[in-house]
Amino acid sequence: MPDKDIVQNYVTELKRGNLVLAVLGSLNTPHYGYALLQTLQEKGMDIEANTLYPLLRRLEKQELLVSDWDTTESRPRKYYTISKTGKAVRTKLFEEWKEMQKSLIGIYSEG
Repeated sequence: MPDKDIVQNYVTELKRGNLVLAVLGSLNTPHYGYALLQTLQEKGMDIEANTLYPLLRRLEKQELLVSDWDTTESRPRKYYTISKTGKAVRTKLFEEWKEMQKSLIGIYSEG
């Protein structure tokens, strides 16, 4: 039986590798951080706020996301949307992800 910690570490690594694609795929419409967190969790992506918020800031810095403050409510919220560059990156990442998935299925089915 494999060590539970080893398996969990690899599961965490797999998830981390897919988070950028999940975030970019979820932001066709504007979301503020907490709403995005809930959306991702509802879709089965196990992510915590202390992982999501730094990722959002990094993607914005890389110009894959744009943000806009909504100050009309009593509590200001920063809404994120995917940029044109982000859409191009998302498309390329998704294609690469599908190719990797096909390759892994082929490798796994041969074994």
